[in-house]
Amino acid sequence: MSLEWEQVMVDSADPEALGRWWAEALGWVVVNDEPDEFEIRPTADRTPGLLFTSVPERKTIKNRLHLDFRPDDQKAEVARLLALGARHADIGQGEQPWVTLADPEGNEFCVLGAFHS
Repeated sequence: MSLEWEQVMVDSADPEALGRWWAEALGWVVVNDEPDEFEIRPTADRTPGLLFTSVPERKTIKNRLHLDFRPDDQKAEVARLLALGARHADIGQGEQPWVTLADPEGNEFCVLGAFHS
């Protein structure tokens, strides 16, 4: 049996706005901009992607799944993401070497520190 990871689905109040925010944050390209489905990928032919779909309800609790990113420069990347509209998020993580942020709709994600082998 073989499985290929195609995409991560993200529920959203405004799929286009949130999808464009993530495309800017990640430097990815838009591959689908239908009214209720907005998909981005690293490149047009590379998966996995993020597919933002419209849902009527707002996010109310901590995500059960979130994304982690490891940049070259954590401090610079956190500053860039905050300037794009992210905000710091407290999900009970306490003092950690990573920074927990939330996108404009409140979805948490982490910006990790330098990789240590």
